[in-house]
Amino acid sequence: MRAVLCGYYGMGNGGDEALLASLLQMLPEQVTPVVLSGSPAETQSRYGVEVVPRKSLGAVFKALWRADAFIWGGGSLMQDASSVLNPVYYAGLMLLAQLMGKRTIAWAQGIGPLNQWTSRWLTRLALARCDAVSVRDRDSAALLSGWKRSCLLAPDPVWALDHEPVKGLWNLPAPRVLVALRPHSHLTASRLDAIAQALDRFQKATGVCLLLVPFQPSRDLAIAEHIASYLSGPYHIYRLEQPRQIKGLFRGVEMTVGMRFHALVMSAAEGCRSFAISYDPKVDAIAQSIDLPGWDLSPHPAVLPLIPEDPSRLAKTLLDCYANGEMLSPDQIQSRVDRALMHKDLLSESLSELATKRRI
Repeated sequence: MRAVLCGYYGMGNGGDEALLASLLQMLPEQVTPVVLSGSPAETQSRYGVEVVPRKSLGAVFKALWRADAFIWGGGSLMQDASSVLNPVYYAGLMLLAQLMGKRTIAWAQGIGPLNQWTSRWLTRLALARCDAVSVRDRDSAALLSGWKRSCLLAPDPVWALDHEPVKGLWNLPAPRVLVALRPHSHLTASRLDAIAQALDRFQKATGVCLLLVPFQPSRDLAIAEHIASYLSGPYHIYRLEQPRQIKGLFRGVEMTVGMRFHALVMSAAEGCRSFAISYDPKVDAIAQSIDLPGWDLSPHPAVLPLIPEDPSRLAKTLLDCYANGEMLSPDQIQSRVDRALMHKDLLSESLSELATKRRI
């Protein structure tokens, strides 16, 4: 059985690569994956799978024609906040696969924001015809419920992703705190400077080594380097490509300051204190679901308080989280890992049904 896996793969984003690694880890053994990627050679080398260039429409059409199933492989694919073309691309492929009679699965999705009516219409149309749907947050489940579309609600699959050790991590000074920020219009230059100053003050007060982790180096590295320029204490910039190693980083840190959604997932899953800086509803969702402290960058905060402008106040808040913040207990972590594996069960059940039909 062949399944085309479609996501934001091969685009240099550690979170989406972690979703792909999780999907491959959960895919039934009898399924041969065919991954649509922005960097086919890199994806093939990293995972040892068959790969098709995601922008080569002829190659994608051929892959779909030869496949038995099509899977949206996790994350915020159906949203128009970053580009109005996202729903067009992903829904277009989903609808094409459905017209071809393939089994279609929307897997571990975070739906929205959908600001355009065309985006909402395309998303609703594509999901209505899916054979199985799972989502990773309550807002997405509520949206689908309003559309009369049944779905499985379970934590993000990266909760259950295996981790690998990171060479040299334990040679760095301890204790360690990980920082994973990303560019956004609400992360203005003045706010970034204030955060960098606060991290320097926080480091001086605690003596921690800061691990600056650009989840998407092409976008995040400049921010990591900017923060590093403010620091007077030890730091290390980690540019890791293997998702399991990225998750392994969190086993060696005491606390995470995360703007990247999957930095917060990995942090909590590995038993770290976590502090969220929200720019998007998906960050609000995880902050609310596991009761994280943090700040919101948006003008109209929904879950977390608006970020202060004063570096001293920022540093004080980080110090409080470091000293008094709570991490999830082993039982709480295991509960989320077990529930994240429900995404695996959905794949097994849906694709087993397809295998049974083929034998008949």
